[in-house]
Formats: sequence, structure tokens, C-alpha cells
Amino acid sequence: MLKVWVGVAAALMAGACSTVGERSGTEEPAYQAVARVGDLEIRRYGERIAAQTVVTGDDAEARNAGFQKLAGYIFGGNDRRMSIAMTAPVAQSGDPVTGSERISMTAPVAQTPSGPDRWTVQFFMPAAYSIETLPVPRDPAVQLVVVPAETYAVLTFNGGSSARAVDARTADLLSGLAGSGWSPRAEAVAWFYDPPWTIPTFRRNEVAVRVERTNAAATRAD
Repeated sequence: MLKVWVGVAAALMAGACSTVGERSGTEEPAYQAVARVGDLEIRRYGERIAAQTVVTGDDAEARNAGFQKLAGYIFGGNDRRMSIAMTAPVAQSGDPVTGSERISMTAPVAQTPSGPDRWTVQFFMPAAYSIETLPVPRDPAVQLVVVPAETYAVLTFNGGSSARAVDARTADLLSGLAGSGWSPRAEAVAWFYDPPWTIPTFRRNEVAVRVERTNAAATRAD
């Protein structure tokens, strides 16, 4: 079964001030596009800072539990009572926290398996901040971590984000990599950037897999 990185929580906030629910003003982790393989883009992501927590339950339960813990941190549950807004619209319309600084968070939110019914949920932090400059979580279950640099093959698609749609696109992703000189090195993941009420045509979804270059001469490029 496909293990997904889910941006539902961030996406809900991202579309809060849009008439069609399309994300607006959301920072995303920076990456370098290093190659194209047909419809696929090969991206190199640098180190990122994330607030993360480990939760148990099925994927939906874990997503909700993880979101609640991490939302507690970014909305003032830290040693500086700093409010770290998930997106620019939230920063503009959220309730003020006395003496706090507003910081826009990046999307998507990540969810990865850590064992049977055990999941790691992450919120990515803005690139302007480091481990040293971010506030310390009050909840010991929330940690700040450095996510290492990674290379992904990514297929972007619009429309529905059901399990069936993601599975179909994942098959396209892995098929597109065959013989390309880029070899999968992990399970495929899915990234969702928009809230569920977004008109399907405007939704941005992605399936991705961590890859390694194995044969430069065989790489296909557009």
C-alpha cells in the first residue's frame, strides 16, 4: 500500500481565504530541478527544518492526532509563546498572541510510517529559521529535527486525490522511471497542497519517490 505524505492540514489553512480554495501565499521547501524524465521532474531538496511528532493509530487517526500536537506548537505552545502561522492568510486573520512574531509555515505536511500503526507527522518550518532560532516546543512529544537533503522523482497532477487516483499516478511515476537511469530508493509518497473543497481542476497533487542516479547515459530528457 502506498505510504503517503499528506498536506491536508496545511492545505486547509492555505485555502481559507480563497473563493475556490486554491492555496495562496504558502511557502514551500526550496528545491533545484535537476532533470526531466518524460512527464517527471527530478528535484533536489536541501536540508529542511521540521517540527515532528510520533503518533499511533491508523493513518487518518494518526494524521489528526499529529496535527493537533504540532498545531499546539505552532500556535503558541512553545517557550516564547511565538505564533508560527501555517500560511500567510492565517497570519493575517488569526488571533494575535501578545508579544509574538508571526512566521509563515511551509507546505506540505508530511506523514510517514514508523512501524506498525505508528507514524511520524511533520510540519516544515520556513527557510529563514534554524534549529537555534525557532522556539522550543513545550510538549516533549514534539521535536525539532533537520531533514537531510534528498533527491526525488516527482509527477505533478491535478484533479481528484483519492487513493485510486494516487495509486494510478504512482504506477505512472514508477513506469516513467524504468530505464531512465534514476532508480527508486524508497517507497513512493504523495503530497497534497490544497484543501478538499478546492475545485478539482485547480488542485495540485504530486506523487514522488526518492531516487538515485544509476546510469547517466541512459537518462531520458525532454
